[in-house]
Amino acid sequence: MVQRFAFHGRKPPVGAHPGVLALPEGGAPRRIHAISYGIDGVEEGDVGDIGALAPLRDGPRVAWIEIDGLGDEPGLQQLGSLFGIHPLALADVVNVPQRSKAESYEGHDLVIAWMAQLDDEGSCRLEQVSFLIGPHWVISFEEEGKDVFDPVRARIRGGTLIRSQGADYLAYSLIDTLIDGYYPVIESIGEVLEELEDEAVARPTRATMGRIHQARRLILTLARAMRQHRDALGGLSRGESPRISEGARVYFRDAYDHAVQINEVLESYREIAVGLMEVYLSSLSNRLNEVMKVLTVISTIFIPLTFLVGVYGMNFEHMPELRWRWAYPTLWVLMLASAGVMWVFFRRKGWVGREREGGGADDA
Repeated sequence: MVQRFAFHGRKPPVGAHPGVLALPEGGAPRRIHAISYGIDGVEEGDVGDIGALAPLRDGPRVAWIEIDGLGDEPGLQQLGSLFGIHPLALADVVNVPQRSKAESYEGHDLVIAWMAQLDDEGSCRLEQVSFLIGPHWVISFEEEGKDVFDPVRARIRGGTLIRSQGADYLAYSLIDTLIDGYYPVIESIGEVLEELEDEAVARPTRATMGRIHQARRLILTLARAMRQHRDALGGLSRGESPRISEGARVYFRDAYDHAVQINEVLESYREIAVGLMEVYLSSLSNRLNEVMKVLTVISTIFIPLTFLVGVYGMNFEHMPELRWRWAYPTLWVLMLASAGVMWVFFRRKGWVGREREGGGADDA
C-alpha cells in the first residue's frame, strides 16, 4: 500500500507578511456547490458567482458551501471578504500542508482535517480538507473534490435529524464522516500487514522490506494525523468555541471517541510493522544460518578425505601400501566410511536433517 498526497506542499516566500496565499501552480478551477436546508426543504446547486452566496451568509437556513479547487486567488479573497474570514484562516486553508487543528476567530471557527481514501489501485490517498464554521453556514475547501461526504448529502436530502439542527451539527456530521472514512483504510492496512507477516516468515525478499517500510511510513502518517484530529475534536467537545452549542458538543465527543479508537488501532499497527521488520531480519538470519550450516557440514566431511588424499598423493618411494594391489579400493572404502560415519553422527546430533522432537539439536 502506497500513500499519495492530493497536493504538493507549498508555502509563501520567506519573509512574506501574514495571510499571503501560496496558490498551487496549475490548480484546479474553482467550483462552488451550495446546499441550503431547513425543516421545510432543501435547495442546492452550483454557484458561478461568489456574490450570489450573500443570501446564505445571514439567511435563516443552514448553508453548506463546498469549494473545490484552490487556484482562484481573486475568488478566494472575495469569499473571505463576503463571509468575514480572517486572512490567517484563509492562508491556512490555501497554504498546505497544515497540521490538523481547530482555531477560533471572530465570527467563525477554522478546522483543518486530513481525509484518507483508498483509490482504485488500493493506494491510500491523503488530502487536506478545511472547514470554516459560522453561525448559520459551513464552508468546506478541497483541492480535487473527491471526498467521503456523500452520506451527509444523502442525509440532508432525505430529511433526517440533520435538517432540524444548526450549522454546528452539520460541521460535526462532516468531520465525523471524515474520521469514519479512516476505517476502510485501516482495515486494508491490517490485511496488508497479515500478508507481509506470512511473506516475511515464509519467503522474505528485498521487496518485502520495501513493502514493510511503505506500510510503516503510511501508518506513522495516519497516526500523526489522527492524534492531531483527536486534539482538535477534544477542544471542540470541551466548548472552546462559542459557535458549538452544548447540544452539539455531545456529538463532537462521539467523534472524539472515534478518533481515539482509530489512533489506538494505528498505534498497534505501528508496533506490528516494527515487529515485522524484526521478523524479516530474523528470517534472513535463519536462512543464512541454514546455508552456513550446510556449508560447514560439507567442509567438515571433506577435512578427513582431504587429509587421506593428501597423504597418499605424496610421491615418496618408501611408503606403506604404495605398491599394494588393493591400496586404491581400500582408500576409497576408508574415505566413504569416514564420510558416512560423520553424516550419521551429524544426523543423530540433529545438526542436519530433522531436529529431534521436543528438544531440537543436542549439545555438542
